[in-house]
Amino acid sequence: MFSNPHFSVGDWLVIFAYLAGIIGLGMWFGRDQHTTRDYFLGSRNVSWWAIGMSIVAAETSALTIIGVPAMAYGDSLVFIQMIVGYVIARIILAVVMVPHYFKGEIYSPYQLFANAFGPKARQTAGGFFLISETLAAGVRVYVASIPVQLLLGLEVLPAIVLFVGLSLVYTYVGGVKAVIWTDAVQFGLFLLGGVFAVVYIPTLVEGGLGGVLSQAGEAGKLHWLNTHLDTLRQQGIGPFLRATLAAPFNLWMGLIGGTVMVMSSHGAEQLIVQRVLACRNVAEGRKALVLSAVAIFPLFLVFLMTGAMLWVFFQGHPFQIPIPAVKPGSGIKANDFIFPIFMMTEVPHVLRGFLIVAILSAAMSSVSSALTSLASVSTMDFVKGQRGARSEDFYLRFSKYSTVFWAGMLIFVAYLSRQVEFVLNAAFSLRGLTSGALLGGLLLAMFRRTGGATPVIAGMTASLALMIAIQTLPRFDWSKAAWQQWIGPEVFWPWYTLIGTVTTLTVAELARRLGRRQPRADA
Repeated sequence: MFSNPHFSVGDWLVIFAYLAGIIGLGMWFGRDQHTTRDYFLGSRNVSWWAIGMSIVAAETSALTIIGVPAMAYGDSLVFIQMIVGYVIARIILAVVMVPHYFKGEIYSPYQLFANAFGPKARQTAGGFFLISETLAAGVRVYVASIPVQLLLGLEVLPAIVLFVGLSLVYTYVGGVKAVIWTDAVQFGLFLLGGVFAVVYIPTLVEGGLGGVLSQAGEAGKLHWLNTHLDTLRQQGIGPFLRATLAAPFNLWMGLIGGTVMVMSSHGAEQLIVQRVLACRNVAEGRKALVLSAVAIFPLFLVFLMTGAMLWVFFQGHPFQIPIPAVKPGSGIKANDFIFPIFMMTEVPHVLRGFLIVAILSAAMSSVSSALTSLASVSTMDFVKGQRGARSEDFYLRFSKYSTVFWAGMLIFVAYLSRQVEFVLNAAFSLRGLTSGALLGGLLLAMFRRTGGATPVIAGMTASLALMIAIQTLPRFDWSKAAWQQWIGPEVFWPWYTLIGTVTTLTVAELARRLGRRQPRADA
């Protein structure tokens, strides 16, 4: 099953020791699960610093570890502008939203919808999350499996089953507590993998670190700031806005689009919010988010610098493994194989095994995080209390069965993605399509709390419809020309959440006012 001529016995021992150790660690920390509170909130006795590291690990997939260096290899460090918004959003969430999560026994942010607008709004929001997270997580598994096939010599389906099956073992047994503690370990592993690469690559290049930075700088690989201010001064506000809304990354995209996007992913989506809810109190929830804000910037900077350094290295060293052919539209680019190829051919044995473990740890972390968040929403937002009172044993069993069900769904979506191109493309964008609806609805639930469920559902539905149009109209033959004439380039994904949030708030307010309007009596 496993075959790779570039791996030694020592490399395989490191990989198998990691897999056995992380599963054992998860089962140990997740023992003694008796209630849904234990399973989904970790009994609220998990250390805030572990939760902070788990937050970063949950949003970092294997594709991030592979794809972020690829960005810098093919372009520059401009993606770091997005991380500025990632940090700002966490600070805002820590100050504004965290207190709302600890008003009572909250299992998901969608309970706030029920408190304000009733169960229909709650289930609409929960349904948006279940669909988007299943597709997005399934696609992450598929995309991450492609380079890992190269690393481990696996076929597509065994690679997918490996990620999901191993993650399922400790998630099924230990729930969110097991996921948080294994995430914390996995975060340390892939951060160390990145730091090692940044330190090691200059030793292979003439001139050392200074030579690497000099060559990277001369080639523009260290460029990181894009403001489009020259466009504003020379061409005016219209061209400036079109340039700002489209690729590539720019400062305004990070400061505004990135901030709002992460306010949704970390404030309105269960994948991350579940970790904050596992904290003991408001103060520790805030500390966990702030710790993740401190960690996220250096993490991405390390992997971006890795990509820039790899570009310098491969200018003077041939690839010892040809870059595999890439399926058009698959979400994988040729540059995504650069870092794995470097690991397999240029790093000493045993250390090579540790770098492969860094990728596996990121992949397993993203899978286990998806499983526990999907199981939590399906159990607590859709089942518990819907058909009368049931025992805690019933809900705990249902929670575990639900975890297995969602594991099967991730495998199904991941495998489907290898053949159906439009599913893959839609799934990559779906989180952006629903994130604005979820954030807008949550803001209404926290600060508006009037008008009933209908205006909120109308706003969220309108947001989803508009985002689907923004995503698809520039690509249809019958609408492409009109889009380019009236709008310009395609809107880049970091703006999706802001557009969707504004749409949700606007349509909900209009629907609320129309609902309150009474017909006038005849004079």
